Amino acid sequence: MEAIRNRYEFVVLFDVENGNPNGDPDAANAPRTDAETGLGIVTDVCLKRKIRNYVELVKEGVPGYNILIKTDKPLNAKFAEAHTAAGSTQKKKSAEDIAAARAYMCENYYDVRTFGAVMSTGEEPCGIVRGPVQLNFARSLDPVFPQELTITRQAITDAKKYAEQAEKNGVMTEMGKKNVVPYGLYRAEGYVSAMLAQKTTGFSEEDLELLWEAVINMFEHDHSAARGKMCVRGLYVFKHDCALGNAPSALLFEKIRVEKKTDVAYPRSFSDYTVSVDEDMPNGVTLIRKLG
Repeated sequence: MEAIRNRYEFVVLFDVENGNPNGDPDAANAPRTDAETGLGIVTDVCLKRKIRNYVELVKEGVPGYNILIKTDKPLNAKFAEAHTAAGSTQKKKSAEDIAAARAYMCENYYDVRTFGAVMSTGEEPCGIVRGPVQLNFARSLDPVFPQELTITRQAITDAKKYAEQAEKNGVMTEMGKKNVVPYGLYRAEGYVSAMLAQKTTGFSEEDLELLWEAVINMFEHDHSAARGKMCVRGLYVFKHDCALGNAPSALLFEKIRVEKKTDVAYPRSFSDYTVSVDEDMPNGVTLIRKLG
């Protein structure tokens, strides 16, 4: 498949209702926030995970759409498989061996072809790939107010505690905690480099369409009690008519404006916001509304 020939930028809007969009393991899994502004944060790693999961769901078993970053086996084992498939048999890998293995990884793993990967570990490294698709952290449009809720469970995990409760009062429950954001509308911005696709990974038009599909549906098959109601509300794509691009990305991102309605103090739904789009694009740039 031929690599893409156009540069792209994109804006994604998504929201959460009574859920934890991205817990921080350094803060007892509380929703991530900017300590200075109170804005909610969802990391690029979290969003890429959702995209990977969707691709694996719809392309499982299809050649060329394997996922590297998952828990099925150690990464070094996958790198060794790449060298074997590329015909590298010598113990000490040459630059040519590594280049051949790297090409194999790009061809066979969608997430390597898309996001790139650091594959320089172990005795059979595959080098480093800088992917054409990159995402910024998502941030909420307004401060979020995480809540730690106490919950009860009608089951006790520990046998000793179970016996103590039975002897004391016969109530077989224990307490737990749940972190939620009552509501938050988040915005993420991303980039697709045709130059990196052409020179490095071979990221194709088919891969690009799958990316847009995955972004729109990344929460649809990821529902859980912890994450609450999460939904992509908008996907706006800026397509340049060449590989190098026709306008700065920051200028294009400013074309999508999201504002809280004046009569709303604390947003609790997507309808509490107004999304406005400046359709006046620079020469050579086309706005594509994928959603919204």
